[in-house]
Amino acid sequence: MTVSIDKTDDVWTIIHDRPQARNAVDAEHAAALAEAFIAFEDSTAKAAVFWGKGGNFCAGWDLKMAATLSDPDLREPYFDKHSFPIGAAPSLLGPMGPSRLELSKPVIGAIEGAAVAGGMELALWCDIRVMAEDAYMGVYCRRWRITLMDGGSVRLPRLVGQGKALEIALTGRKVKADECERIGLAEKIVPQGDTRKAAEAMAHEIARFPQEAVRADRRSIIETRGMPMREALKVEWANGLDAIRREGTSGAARFRDGTGRHGDFTDI
Repeated sequence: MTVSIDKTDDVWTIIHDRPQARNAVDAEHAAALAEAFIAFEDSTAKAAVFWGKGGNFCAGWDLKMAATLSDPDLREPYFDKHSFPIGAAPSLLGPMGPSRLELSKPVIGAIEGAAVAGGMELALWCDIRVMAEDAYMGVYCRRWRITLMDGGSVRLPRLVGQGKALEIALTGRKVKADECERIGLAEKIVPQGDTRKAAEAMAHEIARFPQEAVRADRRSIIETRGMPMREALKVEWANGLDAIRREGTSGAARFRDGTGRHGDFTDI
């Protein structure tokens, strides 16, 4: 299988293994990736790692497949399947697979080598990105007349600001790992070959915590982006109140009784 899942305790690692195409995504593999992440969402797993096997995260939309869409008999059914009309409920399947999914649990991207064009869009879809020191991103589809279709033009400015997003998208230039970390496209840089290990370690650390509070804070951070302060505070309160009712008061009682003081997270 070109998409597989390794399951360890409460962490799933979803693996795209199509090295002959640098993990580019065609229709078959888009569906397989989306199905894997839907299965993760429906499972009891608490965090996921998204990793491309073979030295590259993802080289983007499979342009050999895209070239066949010059035939209207192939093109129109393909785009109908991935349609996303304004005002309608979103399709669960984007051209790159899971890019339209809105999960309730965190996904950490483990990025080796190229994460370009649609592959960059998949990286931006992840909650957190761990990049190898020689990895890179870029809107490489600029040179092939291909637009961003899987959230890149939406998520990129939310991470780096409008001006920087425009500069990166319109020039299509290479964005190396050190710059990605500096401007907010990556949260951690590790040696080449270590991204999966580092991302899985982070996922296990997140999975150790009581999950009601983890998911409430994640939801508030995502949902309140761009809201006026007062409206954002209302959302935060609603999300937090549910979690505190279910978990928080019992957690406070554990602190009262002596657990986890002085920054000690060994017994949580």
